Amino acid sequence: MTLIENLSAWASPLAFDDVPDRVVRFASSQVLSQLAAARAGVAHPLGQAVVRGFGQPWQHNAAQSAFVLAGLTSWLHFDDTAYAGHLSNSTVNVPLAYAHALGLDGRQLLTAVIAANECAARITAAATLGPFRGQNAAHTHVAGAVSGRLRAEGAPVEEWINALGLAFSMPPRPFLPAFLGSDAKVLSAAIPVRMGLDACDAARAGLAGPSDILEHPDGFLANFSSVPLPDAVDRDLGRRWHTETLSFKIHPGGPGLDGAVDCAKELRRALGTLRVDDVTEVVVTTSMYTLVVDQKAAAFLDAERSPVSALVFCTPYAVATALLTGDLVGADFAAPAVADDDRWRLAAKITLEHDGEMTRESLLSEAPFGEALRQAGPRAAKWLEEVGTQWLVDLVGELPAPSESFETATKATPARVEVRLSNGEVHSRELTIPVGAIGPHTRANHAELVRAKFLGVGGRDDVADIAATLPTATAQDVHAMLERALA
Repeated sequence: MTLIENLSAWASPLAFDDVPDRVVRFASSQVLSQLAAARAGVAHPLGQAVVRGFGQPWQHNAAQSAFVLAGLTSWLHFDDTAYAGHLSNSTVNVPLAYAHALGLDGRQLLTAVIAANECAARITAAATLGPFRGQNAAHTHVAGAVSGRLRAEGAPVEEWINALGLAFSMPPRPFLPAFLGSDAKVLSAAIPVRMGLDACDAARAGLAGPSDILEHPDGFLANFSSVPLPDAVDRDLGRRWHTETLSFKIHPGGPGLDGAVDCAKELRRALGTLRVDDVTEVVVTTSMYTLVVDQKAAAFLDAERSPVSALVFCTPYAVATALLTGDLVGADFAAPAVADDDRWRLAAKITLEHDGEMTRESLLSEAPFGEALRQAGPRAAKWLEEVGTQWLVDLVGELPAPSESFETATKATPARVEVRLSNGEVHSRELTIPVGAIGPHTRANHAELVRAKFLGVGGRDDVADIAATLPTATAQDVHAMLERALA
């Protein structure tokens, strides 16, 4: 059997009772977290443009609803990540749209979300050691859209095979100048979602797709990865749950800057109100991952004229905002906040420095890259050398064996922020796993973290209450949750 056949044969009949309770709880939090991201998106000028162009989130046409939701939730980087990929823009949004249209209850909704997570994460993981990562891996949402819709509809396995085969016959390839330098990024999840949903329609109409397109010598993995990991697609199905590698975004902004922002927020609480003129320098020490992303975005920055797509990756702006205001929220990436001269004056005093041990920690934790490196084994050296020369190969050193399960997965994106004041005082905070990123604290507290996130963007308590009890929610409960969530 091919990879698509194996994955489809597992995901198509997946039942709610097949999923461990701990994984179900992660998916319940993921639903509420994504609704929070949608609220933040629709409040932003770019989100309002999406609504003007394509309509409100809830429409009679479920495919259009899914497109709009994907257009509201990705570009602020308020969406959740996992090993591997930014899943929720398709794996949650598509099931939400079809739950609203079809009248699904909580168990049906969660089953569709989990099936979509597992399929999209596994295909993304198989291509992680390549040029397309994070939100730049648009193919994640092709897989998420197909699997999220077909599981919501209870489609037969043959439709899964043909839809995935068709969808991955022409996967999207984003271009970095558009991704960072314009508003095109607003559609970076929406367009792949539409591609996946169109593939479902084509399969239902009788069109056949190549079931071996993932592993074919001239297929998807051969063209989208430097070190293909085909075994990641169907490895330990039903035992290694990618859903429990979810990291929940507590504030917007690129994933590499989360730790630095958390440190800056702690420093603001300790120091109180800061005057820019009282700060001589701020040093952010972090991993190569954060530095590289910041450097790529810097080419497109122009103070308040910066495109949101680049600004969300700018560590100095995010850290300056958190030091001055005590937080980082969606409104900080729109006027009048982006025109605040104090933020840019403080950002100009912020320097980024690399720490080799932080880079090693980020590469050895399961997310975002570690598990892929483990599965690649000695072959990982090729990708590490492409990314950081032989120095990075030597830094990482010997890799441990792949994880047997993800029950103890972590996502380390370390940072240390040091504020040097004109009176000679130096104040510092350091963090290895950001707040909300997968690790022991998030594993124990994700429901509370996500509830606070949703209420923080103006969400209602009764919506959060339904999300917390989704496994027992009726179809009427789910409909009420969705209607009220974005009101």
